[in-house]
Order: sequence, then C-alpha cells, then structure tokens
Amino acid sequence: MAQQDIFTITQSNDAINIKCFGSWSGKNINQFLNFAQSKAVQKDLIIDISQIEFLDTNGAMALLFAQRKAYEKGFSATIIGEDENSSKLLQLCKKHDCTPLPKKSRVKNLKPLTLLGKGVIHSLKLFFAFLSFVGGVCVTFAKTLLNPKNIRFKATLYHLQQNGLYAVPIIAITSFLIGVVIAYQGAVQLKQFGANIFIVEMIGISATRELAPLIAAIVIAGRSASAFTAQIGVMKLTDEIDAMRTMGFRVWEFLVLPRVIALVIAMPLLVVIADGIAIFGGMIIAYSELGITYVEFLDRFRETVAMKHIFIGLFKAPIFGLTIALVGCYRGFQISSNTESVGRYTTVSVVNAIFWVIAFNALFSVVLTEIGL
Repeated sequence: MAQQDIFTITQSNDAINIKCFGSWSGKNINQFLNFAQSKAVQKDLIIDISQIEFLDTNGAMALLFAQRKAYEKGFSATIIGEDENSSKLLQLCKKHDCTPLPKKSRVKNLKPLTLLGKGVIHSLKLFFAFLSFVGGVCVTFAKTLLNPKNIRFKATLYHLQQNGLYAVPIIAITSFLIGVVIAYQGAVQLKQFGANIFIVEMIGISATRELAPLIAAIVIAGRSASAFTAQIGVMKLTDEIDAMRTMGFRVWEFLVLPRVIALVIAMPLLVVIADGIAIFGGMIIAYSELGITYVEFLDRFRETVAMKHIFIGLFKAPIFGLTIALVGCYRGFQISSNTESVGRYTTVSVVNAIFWVIAFNALFSVVLTEIGL
C-alpha cells in the first residue's frame, strides 16, 4: 500500500483502488494529478471519496481529470462514496468542463467480426457517397447536353492536351516495352515447338484486346487521377471552390465535366497509339529472334487477328477514362482543410483508380469470353 498526503492506493487483480481523505483543494491535489497521468495507471480505477472532509472545484476537477486520463488509456474510472454536496459539485464541474470524457474504447478487445462489420459499413458509406457523386455528374452532363452553350470547350481542350497529348510519350515507351516483353518471352517458348509464326497471334490478340488498353489506363490513372485530385483539392484549400459557388458558378460544369469529357475522348486515342507501338515492339523481336520479316508479320496479323479484338480494346478505353476521371475528381472534393490530406487523398485516388481499372478489365474479359467475343 502506498501512502500519500490525501489518498491511498491499493491494487487488486482487476482494479486500482484509491481511497481519498482530507482536504481536496488548491495545491493539495498536485500529487494526485501526477499519479493520474503517470504510467502507473494500467487498470480500471475505483475512487472512493466518502472520507473527503472538504472538496472544492479544484478537487472536483482533479477527480474528473483522473477519469479522463483513465478513459484515454482504455480503462474505466468509477467515483464512489459521493454525498449530496460532492455529487452536485462533480455534476456542475462535469457540465462546464470544456474537455468532456472520451468514449471508452478498447479496440484491442473488439471481436474480429465487429471490426469487420465496421469496415464494411464504412466501405458502404463511401460507395454510396461515390454513387451520389456519379449521379450528380450524370445529371449535370444531361443538363449540359440540353443547353450546349454551357459546355466549356476551351477547358475541355486544355485537359485533352494535358492528359492526352502530353501523355503520348510515356504511353508509347510503356507500350513498346510491353510488346517487346511479350514477344521475347513468347519467342523463347515457341522456338521449342517450331511454332514461330504463332508469335503474331499471341502479340496481336494479347496487346490489342487486353494489355495495351490496360497498361495505358494504369499509366493515365497514375498520371491524371492524381493530378485531378491535387488540383481540385488545392482549389478547395484556397477557398476557390467556395468563391465560385458564391459567385453563382456551377462547380461541376467548371471543374468536373471538362476533365471527364477530355479523358473519355483521350483514352481511345491513347489506346490506338498503344496498340500500334506494342505491335511494333513485337515485330522487332519477332524479326530478330524468330526471323519473321515485317511483311510476313503484317500479312499474318491481317489474316489471323480479328477486328473484334481491336474493337473490344477500344470499347474498354472510354469506360476506363470515365472511371479514372470520376475517381480523381471525387477524391479531390474529399480533401479537408489541411495540406496533409492532399497527399493522402492523392495516393488514395491513384490506388482506387488503378484498382477499378483492373477490376473492370477482369469483368469485361470474363463476360465477353462467356458470350463468345
């Protein structure tokens, strides 16, 4: 048992028992305050104040302070032995305390299913919030089509240049390397079976149908989704968006639609470039490793690679562009009033955009294969 000036401490297996006595006022409570915020408090507290001779607001606030510190560490703090006067004083101090007691929460003791449920609920809230955002964009787009003069052609062309034209070099390099890798790995395997000519179908179908659209979309997701989120987020931090609303400007028409329209238009064009560059990279490896000339490659490509594979890749492209633009803009509006959230939501934006691009690509592959395309 530890003896203090105005309280004693005894410990049991389940709790720390504190028996208070004497006068609880002024500087007398300093030792108790030091104990309340020390590392010694690692159990639930039971504070008995039945033998306190005098209690003023200083002493009452000290008891509430001990309660709050215990709750912050994940433990309870129960005050017992109150008489009528001390009870009224504690209630009055608690009512006017500017730092109310936090809710007791022991995350470490929560059942796994509880944590899973909370995660699912949080994810559903985010999903429905995103659906609401998409619905707002669709309504705004429909209204804009009915009144075409509201379309911001200059802003759309600007974003088409920034996210389409300026993305061509990185798309070309990435696609070329993908074509080279596919052809080189395929050549090693096909040599073993004397099936060199089938390198054409392997490159043509895999590049045009799957890899070129997917790689182009992933590059654009990393490049444009992050840019959209950061741009809109910074405008929100600097109150430009609030100023636009105050002046009567329609924020979605000015900030969201030009970006969405530009990316929907740019993605098919970028996929066409990616297709051509990937096939060209494959042609180089087919010639150098398997001895297939460019003329033979193109003739075989025209005979064996159906146009449906190219059209499927082009069909995916605007959907990928729409997804990337919506995710990037949505995350931009989620940025709060601090610069740290810009980096956090920019990262989340890129991750979400890439995830949904890959998810949609997998869905299209399964569905289109099942229906025979």
